[in-house]
Formats: sequence, structure tokens, C-alpha cells
Amino acid sequence: MPQPAQARPVFSTEDFALLKEAVAHYARTIQDKPESSKFTNLYHRLGRLG
Repeated sequence: MPQPAQARPVFSTEDFALLKEAVAHYARTIQDKPESSKFTNLYHRLGRLG
């Protein structure tokens, strides 16, 4: 029975830095809206990954 193909990562470590920068910019843009805290939390989670 053949082995299943190994899963490849969806994002590279460089992608996390780009995503973090984009989320930071967006969070600053919407800082007066209630959903801004969700993006701030996402920014910090991305920082732990990349």
C-alpha cells in the first residue's frame, strides 16, 4: 500500500511577516471600530508564528 503524500506548508515564514505587516496596517486603519481588537489579536498571534 503506497504512503500518502506528505502535506506541504501553505505559508512560508516570509509570508507570516507580510501578513503581519498587512494586518497591522489594517488594524491602524480601523482602530476606532469594534472589530479592531480582533485584528490586533491576530497581529500578535502572527508574531508568535513567524
